[in-house]
Amino acid sequence: MVQKTYFKTKDYAKVKFTISPENAETVAVLGLNGDWETTVDMKKKKDGSFATEVTLPKNSKHEFKYLVNAQEWLNEPEADEQVANAFGGSNSLILID
Repeated sequence: MVQKTYFKTKDYAKVKFTISPENAETVAVLGLNGDWETTVDMKKKKDGSFATEVTLPKNSKHEFKYLVNAQEWLNEPEADEQVANAFGGSNSLILID
């Protein structure tokens, strides 16, 4: 799940990512701001889900994927769009208005 919070007087939005993959020990978000090298680690909650919050600039778009247990790539089903990637698959896309 992706939740966006906009601020009238700020030039960014707060975005909360939440996912509940089966048998996950670690989950990270990759690709934000075009950076596929840096991971945004998600914190495991008591209910077994993982969550993190980031700030992203307004009027931007970001391709991303979740990396589960450092080996399985997952898309966000509730992303704004799914776009083709160079590996024959797809990435999730989030639009920040």
